[in-house]
Amino acid sequence: MTVPFTTHVSPPAGPATVSPVTPAPAGTVQAGEGPASGLPTPPDDGARPGRLSRPARFGVLGMLVATAAFWLINLGSNGWSNSFYTAAIQAGSQSWSAFLWGSSDAAGSITVDKPPASLWLPELSVRVFGLNTWSVLVPEVLLGVASVWLVFAAVRRSFGTSAGFLAGAALALTPVATLMFRFDNPDALLVALMAAATYCVLRAVEDGRTRWMLLAGAAIGLGFLTKQLQAFLVLPGLGVAYLWAAPVSVGRRIRDALLAVGALVVTAGWWVLLTVVVPAGSRPYIGGSQNNSFLELTFGYNGFGRITGNETGSVGGGGGGTGGGMWGATGLGRLFGSEFGGQIAWLAPAAALFLVAGLVLTARARRTDLRRASYVAWGGWLVVTWLVFSYMSGIFHAYYTVALAPALAALVGAGAAEWWRRRDSWWAVGLLAVATLGTAVWSYVLLDRSSSFVPWLRVVVLFGGFVAAVALVAGRLIGTRDPAGRVVLRGAAAVAVVVGLAGPAAYSVQTLTEGHTGSLPTAGPSVESTGFGPGGGGGGFPGGGRGGGPGGQGGPGGAGTGGQNQLPGFGGGMGGLLDGTSVGSELTTLLQTDADEYDWAAATTGSQNAASYQLASGESVMPIGGFNGSDPSPTLAQFQTDVAEGKIHYYVGSGSGGFVASMGGSDAASQIASWVEETFQSQTVGGVTIYDLSSGATDSAR
Repeated sequence: MTVPFTTHVSPPAGPATVSPVTPAPAGTVQAGEGPASGLPTPPDDGARPGRLSRPARFGVLGMLVATAAFWLINLGSNGWSNSFYTAAIQAGSQSWSAFLWGSSDAAGSITVDKPPASLWLPELSVRVFGLNTWSVLVPEVLLGVASVWLVFAAVRRSFGTSAGFLAGAALALTPVATLMFRFDNPDALLVALMAAATYCVLRAVEDGRTRWMLLAGAAIGLGFLTKQLQAFLVLPGLGVAYLWAAPVSVGRRIRDALLAVGALVVTAGWWVLLTVVVPAGSRPYIGGSQNNSFLELTFGYNGFGRITGNETGSVGGGGGGTGGGMWGATGLGRLFGSEFGGQIAWLAPAAALFLVAGLVLTARARRTDLRRASYVAWGGWLVVTWLVFSYMSGIFHAYYTVALAPALAALVGAGAAEWWRRRDSWWAVGLLAVATLGTAVWSYVLLDRSSSFVPWLRVVVLFGGFVAAVALVAGRLIGTRDPAGRVVLRGAAAVAVVVGLAGPAAYSVQTLTEGHTGSLPTAGPSVESTGFGPGGGGGGFPGGGRGGGPGGQGGPGGAGTGGQNQLPGFGGGMGGLLDGTSVGSELTTLLQTDADEYDWAAATTGSQNAASYQLASGESVMPIGGFNGSDPSPTLAQFQTDVAEGKIHYYVGSGSGGFVASMGGSDAASQIASWVEETFQSQTVGGVTIYDLSSGATDSAR
């Protein structure tokens, strides 16, 4: 990967009173550079890092507008996206209590199995614009645009405007980013907050101001309230970058790092404290836990359980070592495999090469070198997250890899610009040629996995990469000071950029052409899957893929691929677990009838089932057992009390009682199903078995 024009980086601008140590200008000669190392340093252009020229400002605006327009294409086809979260968004738009807790339903029976922060923006949007696909998903698009700007701004301050533009474009065209910044899972907000934290830490490294570290800590704290411990995966790189390179004394660095931790604790801790001090009977049950504990959820189901695979109540563990498992084989090559490679790994070889080369280049630079700190920050993010994702044995989905996208994009933009500026050196030209040809070959491999998708593209990419690599070497042979040599080099750079981004761009465009719904969306065309789990493309798990819209996706068996590959106890396929079911007008009308007289219009096993009925009717539906149907919420005794007090109108049969007991969680859902079947008369409405529970209410409760 190279950039088609030259950019020079100037000294960072910081207040004179901040530090006794001035950060080294990114374009000045450092120890280990210059003639002694054979890597000439480009001259400084005199522009301040905090100031963009007018054309550059228009360029940034154009990039952001283009990104937003790109991701808004065909947005309506995503329907309810993940109806599990959309139902919670609907609930939070109806009830401030549900808003605070992240409840699945407005009546507040149980929360989603994450903290609530990712729900707040779309819930506010729905309060203003009403519940529809656009009001739910446009906030996610805007978070993606913000992420592109943050990556651009952070890379630009360290490596120049060209590097920032390339990094921003690489992020915008990453297939899994195109998918998840148009989806209502928590990942869009998580990525934006991690990018914001990285930007703030690098600003702190640049000028030493404490406020940047406080903001970084707050961003990670909000990230924790978005997706818990995953937000902490960026901390090693950020911590090392700041403690090593900040232009202040050791004492100040330690103090500011501790203040950042304090900001993190305050930002995240207030909500965690609420879950502890508010009595269990005065708040929803904490979904995903077995003991109604957010700390259990944090360190168990959503924490270390993801690493070990020991997740009580989940749908199963993964395959440790090189063995298979429900979530695929683990190992260093996991993310290059067919399930994940096309989602995220297009630029991974180039990013790794540029990271190593950048660290070698800056190894002898002064302590405060901003470029090295940037390599450490982005590289730490990439390496730690990549290793965790590669070896975690618990629940792991292809779309999780969006958390790698900003780091990959930043390293590619930074490295390409860094070595392009040093194209007078054979080392630099050779590195760029290797990166260009390697990216082209790897893109060919990824494109070949979906051989029916634009079959000519992989040949063009491979040929273009070879031509660009040869042209880079030829241009250096002619000479960088010779007009002909400069023309050849610039042409090679332009071709290299096109070649590097062509594959992910094509996958991103394909992602826009189809709707994506369910719990396990994937980007790009279908590829050959290596096993059961987050299958490559085409929708991943049955029922987790494409198509559908508001009001129901697919049919009773689920969305996308319908009722294939059924799991025990889910007679209707995977739809009830991983996506909603279709809800006919007759059943919708029945649920809405006299709904105001009850806390819950209905109850059913599993959050996805409940979400479908709730979104169709607009009324609260109790998701018995939470997402997997395996949480003890409610217990049989609690459910019987609710029925006796006239709080629940109908029970909708789901056929999932046999499944929840086999996964190690609570069998309360199965007990409730059996009790309802033995106690109440069933009826069939729109092909669905339902039970009228109002006959079980006591006279005083009616």
